Amino acid sequence: MHVTARIQNSLDSHSVSFASEESTHSLTIPPREQGRGSSVNGGELLLLALATCYGNDVYREAEARGIELDSVDVTVDGDFDGPGEPVRAVRYGVSVVTSADEAIVRELLRHTDTVAEIQNSLRSAVPIELASIEIISDAVATVEAEITTGHVG
Repeated sequence: MHVTARIQNSLDSHSVSFASEESTHSLTIPPREQGRGSSVNGGELLLLALATCYGNDVYREAEARGIELDSVDVTVDGDFDGPGEPVRAVRYGVSVVTSADEAIVRELLRHTDTVAEIQNSLRSAVPIELASIEIISDAVATVEAEITTGHVG
């Protein structure tokens, strides 16, 4: 499955969108109070990705085993030492509400930890590359606009 995430940000505007397979979604995250950037930081979103992945996968794995779950609550904590430093000591916990046998649910939750894609991505230290850079100059855009409209100078 190919997945794309995108942010578009300018003064007082911030939009977040996602796409995977045939599905597209948006998420409301306001801009920072100063107007530039997101009010949510990347570390928070990384930990949200871990929580979301594990929670979704618990339901997927439970369904495959015929285990009925009423609810899943996942909390993820991580420590960042400062700018440019990677996350360390990521920990997460899960609470489920179910009438299923406790031993079966425990095994389900442990198994899900081994197949959660985002957790496994971080555990395997996937290479990440900056694949493209585009710089659009306001000065160039203004000159091009003036030339196309016939108003130079």
